[in-house]
Amino acid sequence: MIQHIVLLALSSDHEAAELEAIMQELAMLVDRLPGFTKFEHGPNRDFESLSQNYDYGFVCHFADEKTSHAYLDDATHKALGKRLLMLCDGGVEGIMVIDLEVGR
Repeated sequence: MIQHIVLLALSSDHEAAELEAIMQELAMLVDRLPGFTKFEHGPNRDFESLSQNYDYGFVCHFADEKTSHAYLDDATHKALGKRLLMLCDGGVEGIMVIDLEVGR
C-alpha cells in the first residue's frame, strides 16, 4: 500500500472555505479512482514542535503504486493541485509530499 502524505504551509491570508472545498473534492476521488481506498485531512497539531511551518495536511491511501500514478495523472487532481498552490506560502515551496510504502 502507498500512503501519499501532503503537508501544507498555508499563507496567512488563505481562504479557509477554498481549502475545505478542495479537501471535499479530493475526497470524492475515492469513489472515482479504483484502488484509492481512503482520504483523510486535518490541521497539523505538531505536538513535538517539529513541523511548525506546515499548518494542514492530508493523506491518500492507495492500494499500490499503479493507483498512486493514476491519481497523479488524473485531470481533477491536477486542477485541484493548482488551486491548492494558490493557498500555500510560495506556491509549490509551501508543499511537502511524502509517499510511504507500507504493509509489505
